[in-house]
Amino acid sequence: MEHIEEAVNKSTKKTKKKTDGYNNQKWAILSISSIPLVMTLGNSMLIPVLPAMENELSITSFQVSMIITVYSIVAIFLIPIAGFLSDHIGRKKVIIPSLIIAGIGGIISGWAAWKMKDPYWLILVGRALQGVGAAGASPIVMPLVGDMFKNDDEVSSSLGLIETSNTFGKVLSPILGALLAGFIWFLPFFSIPVFCLISILLMLFLVKTPNKREKPIPVKQFFINIKKIFTDNGMWLYAIFAIGAILMFALFGVLFFLSDTLEKTFEIKDIKKGFLLAVPLCALCASSYVTGKIIKENKVLMKRLTFSGCLLSAAAIFILSFSEKLWFLIVMFLISGVGIGLALPCLDALITEGIEKAARGTISSIYSSMRFIGVAAGPPAVAVLLKHSDHILFYLLSGLIFLAAIYTFFAIKPEKE
Repeated sequence: MEHIEEAVNKSTKKTKKKTDGYNNQKWAILSISSIPLVMTLGNSMLIPVLPAMENELSITSFQVSMIITVYSIVAIFLIPIAGFLSDHIGRKKVIIPSLIIAGIGGIISGWAAWKMKDPYWLILVGRALQGVGAAGASPIVMPLVGDMFKNDDEVSSSLGLIETSNTFGKVLSPILGALLAGFIWFLPFFSIPVFCLISILLMLFLVKTPNKREKPIPVKQFFINIKKIFTDNGMWLYAIFAIGAILMFALFGVLFFLSDTLEKTFEIKDIKKGFLLAVPLCALCASSYVTGKIIKENKVLMKRLTFSGCLLSAAAIFILSFSEKLWFLIVMFLISGVGIGLALPCLDALITEGIEKAARGTISSIYSSMRFIGVAAGPPAVAVLLKHSDHILFYLLSGLIFLAAIYTFFAIKPEKE
């Protein structure tokens, strides 16, 4: 009996130790979640303010869309470099300087809007610097989470929380952006360095990366390994890259369309517009959170949810062409948000769990670059299409998302892994 009790006590102590460690990591995960939240706020917060910027700066709809797009274009090219560096010198050594650069970019854009007569081009410079910061911060989060946990269930659950933080940023962004712009139209620019500072402090004090770091692979061998990864896994990797880009293209295209339509067609402005923009994003946030909790390490379920989410989103956007009433518009975008929220955490988990740790930062960064391509292309594409027909816009978006669903069905085959 004494031996049994001793064994039970040892088992209980081990379980308690493991639980305590996991609880400590929860604080780290919450701190890491602040990074995509801050980066999302830095971009999406400007969406409800774009019509006001168009008037204040006396620029065209296409030019104002570039305030969103330039941020993403810069990030697209720098993200793979940031991922490569994070694999070699460490995640935090890339993330923290990147947050500082993003904060400086916000200060430059805000100062230009405040003090200059013709600030548009300097605003774009500041936004480009924010893009540099975003490239080295947000995409490194996924491989950092993968480094921190060995258990795939914990990785999936943590990534679900990260994606939820990302989408919560999108929910909060239009409300906060509209609220700040209600005081001074350029105030959202100055809020960015404040958020970056908070995230930096959280990363410094609450996030401890694994003590043991593997010796970096020589650069030549590293690229040989990357080539081998694409040779062995190319089909499903390319599918995830394309699907991620399409979903972000649709999401930011929809947000740009909704912001423009609420103000110009329905004459809804300021905080009320912010809350209406937040409705579909809130659905996306809730959907991402639930998905992250249920997928665990079940890759077959990830594929099914991605496929179903794409179909649901495509159907909702297609049906938008049947009515122009405001309530119908909001409900269909809400349903579309649920669909995108089903897919995004699954794509994150498939990338993180399907790639070896040594190359995880680079591969997930390429995936993040593809998502940023969607973010960059969405607003200007919609600005051009709105000059012709809303229906063409809805058919294009729904068609692209339907293609993403087909690509999911045929290219992602976890049951064969």
